[in-house]
Amino acid sequence: MSESAEKFGRITPVPAYQMVAEAIEREILSGRLRPGDPIGTEAELVRQFGVNRSTVREGIRLLEQGGMVHRDSSRRLAVGLPHYDRLATRASRALMLHQVSFRELWEATMALSLASIELAVERATPEEIAGLDANIAATEEAMDDPAAVAALDSEFHLLLEKTGRNRVLELAREPSNMLIYPTTNVAVRATEHGAQRLIEAHRMLVESLRRRDIEMARLWTRRHLTDWRKGFEKAGMDLDQPVDLVTGMA
Repeated sequence: MSESAEKFGRITPVPAYQMVAEAIEREILSGRLRPGDPIGTEAELVRQFGVNRSTVREGIRLLEQGGMVHRDSSRRLAVGLPHYDRLATRASRALMLHQVSFRELWEATMALSLASIELAVERATPEEIAGLDANIAATEEAMDDPAAVAALDSEFHLLLEKTGRNRVLELAREPSNMLIYPTTNVAVRATEHGAQRLIEAHRMLVESLRRRDIEMARLWTRRHLTDWRKGFEKAGMDLDQPVDLVTGMA
């Protein structure tokens, strides 16, 4: 075999239905097609793309699975909003397949949380702060149930992220958020006063929003996430072990 032949793999043709899906998706992502805009009937798409109906149907099926396209009451095709929960689930699985470690998860969470909390301090409304207070009250009632505390902790941080009103940050956090719950569950179980410390950190974070105090918010974000890491270590976990080994324990 010649040297040049070894440098290249075989070219795999892209299926026509995938090309149809990608062409429509490009129009949506470019903003030329907006949520609610009609895409056309299957017959119109067959004519425009110059392919058969089954190819168009399969391409549309791919887009419907991700929520990029939906059918209205008259069964006509229209632009939808992506199912971000499904996208995040797929991304979470990808993180696990790549065997990301707790250390990597912790480092990324620290960076994103510090960015999120600064926006939250600037933008949180009294109604949003009341919602965070209600979450803290529910966490206090569940203190003896580590799994419930971990679930409420996840809810708290989702609420906190929404106060910043930055969808890019929210979407960036979603895949890793789904891996945080099991590790928090492990950390709370391993620490004698883990639930109490978690609630105290939540209270102080909310207080920083009330005061519009960015330095206070940064301080308690770092403390809160450092406690999470310390609890994980107290559970006898290796910071560099893959997170997927932890998810089965929680």
